[in-house]
Amino acid sequence: MTHLTKDIERPLGQPLAPSGPRRRLLPSPSALSIGAGALAVLVVSSAIALREQPFRNPAISVTSTPEAAEPRPARPEVAGVKPPAVAKQSGASIIHVDPKDAAKGTGVIVIRDPSAVGQDLSSAHLPDRALIEDSDTGPLPIRAADGRRPVDVYARPWSGARGARVAIVIGGLAVSQTGTQAAIEKLPAEVTLAFASQGNSIGRWMQAARRKGHEILIQAPLEPFDYPNVNPGRNTLTVDASADENIERLRWTLSRTTNYTGIMNYMGARFVADANAMEPVMAELASRGLLYLDDGTTARTVAPDLALKDRVPLASGDAVIDGDRDRGAILKKLDQLEATARAKGFALGTGSAFDVTVDAVTSWVAEAKKRGIEIVPVSAVAVDPEKG
Repeated sequence: MTHLTKDIERPLGQPLAPSGPRRRLLPSPSALSIGAGALAVLVVSSAIALREQPFRNPAISVTSTPEAAEPRPARPEVAGVKPPAVAKQSGASIIHVDPKDAAKGTGVIVIRDPSAVGQDLSSAHLPDRALIEDSDTGPLPIRAADGRRPVDVYARPWSGARGARVAIVIGGLAVSQTGTQAAIEKLPAEVTLAFASQGNSIGRWMQAARRKGHEILIQAPLEPFDYPNVNPGRNTLTVDASADENIERLRWTLSRTTNYTGIMNYMGARFVADANAMEPVMAELASRGLLYLDDGTTARTVAPDLALKDRVPLASGDAVIDGDRDRGAILKKLDQLEATARAKGFALGTGSAFDVTVDAVTSWVAEAKKRGIEIVPVSAVAVDPEKG
């Protein structure tokens, strides 16, 4: 121990060390008291730092999600701000400042990892009452009083990245009970599912699909050529019916379940080519805040022009992936979708819930992700006139 023989080396309030032989000093009672106090402060500070941070605004969070980390539990709401759900994932976090509430004058800034935001699977199957209008045939989707639309509220979140994106929509669900269950269980959550309005137990299957994370659509039966020899089923919208009759039939389809982002045509090559027949339908979708998916099976469709006119979010199919129900042919179609996505940024394919289609899509998606393809819901590739 070095002697303190100079004023500059002397601790404040301590005398100079005497000269002479060195000797070992025992700590004084006062020093022991000070040390114990410092240790107590350190222990309390550590406890505060390591506990759930009660003195911080829970609307402000910075997360780092290492490999295989479990999602953090949601924190309570503060000042009306609800923290975003955090989904399990791997990789480093990207910090993003979302000043939505600050723009509203609340002064709250939310810091979150956008890639960690996902559906709250515990409530994705529950309809938002603000988006429902009661009718004689069942619940109908509507815009909420605050302007929210079903196409936004029930959409499955995605990364928002600019890379190649592929949307896959598998239709015909609720027709076969075993086939529907297999499709919901096997298909990756990013794949959109479309329910046939003629199906059974659609409400139950909707809940199962939403719990698994799928975005969903309703298939509306539209008149094909050679109708009624080729018949899409009950309440088919036809060219010869009046606008009121077709809207009544459409509303029956829309009331079959809830929590969907829009409709897609089921057949309908003749109907979608007739502007007079399609116009009331598109206007109805616009008023209710729903998207329209045109499966791309006919080049004569007037849907793109009417969607732009009526401000309806529109998604257009690039290919039917299972026109040939052979696994090899389906995989080839999926590869073509990937090539299209790499060329123009995104692509959309449609198919039906055949066993071979479900199995092929499931395996292809797993491999496509490894090649850097993002599988996105149909709402992610829709052109939305309301969003510019």
